[in-house]
Amino acid sequence: MIDRVATILDLAARSRHGITLTEFARELGAPVSSIQGLVNGLAATGYLDERDRRYLLGPAPFLLTRLAGRLPVTSVTRADLTALHEETRLTAVLAIVVGSDLYYVDYASADPQYAYLAEGFIRRSPIRPSAGWVMLACMARRGLWAQLSALPLEDADLVGRFLRQLPQIQRDGLVVAPGASTEADGVSVAVTEGGQTVAAVGLMGDPGEVDQRKEELIAVLARHRERWASRVTGGRPDT
Repeated sequence: MIDRVATILDLAARSRHGITLTEFARELGAPVSSIQGLVNGLAATGYLDERDRRYLLGPAPFLLTRLAGRLPVTSVTRADLTALHEETRLTAVLAIVVGSDLYYVDYASADPQYAYLAEGFIRRSPIRPSAGWVMLACMARRGLWAQLSALPLEDADLVGRFLRQLPQIQRDGLVVAPGASTEADGVSVAVTEGGQTVAAVGLMGDPGEVDQRKEELIAVLARHRERWASRVTGGRPDT
């Protein structure tokens, strides 16, 4: 079992376009029926990412490397988050989704609440912070429906609001003050590497202030996102 898991993750990590169940089975010398449950379990826990029935390496291994002191995203650094924080005086966070949970894996903030969430790798529901909305919107439809159906009934109103904004979020890669939390609100953008959304960067703060400054914050994030993209593509926008 351990050997199969290791082989599956290795194949997914080496593939640029994803591996099908049939290809996994052929490489393992096993029938599809004997590995389908294993692959589904790895996808459900974030170790694989399923897109159009092809599997890529998911974000969970990157979270483990973050726990070991490495970042899961190469284009956005702590210095970038610090620059955002200093420019806006709001909390800047780098967020990823692993399985059904959102994690802040890096941050720049004067607010100890975000230090606690990021440094403790505290699980959060992706339907409440703006960064979670960005990550949900960039998922393949099958994975998105699974994420939304797993949410508690008390989040049904938020799911409805998210779905109404889904086409616009997918078009812009941007979420502006969704008002999903009474504690804080934010403006968040997708971080894309290799044509895939790997994370989200958000500027978080008091809901009233974020709403009042949202046009400014959109412009700031757009400017910084161009710089992140140029690191991945050598100066060309990452499409």
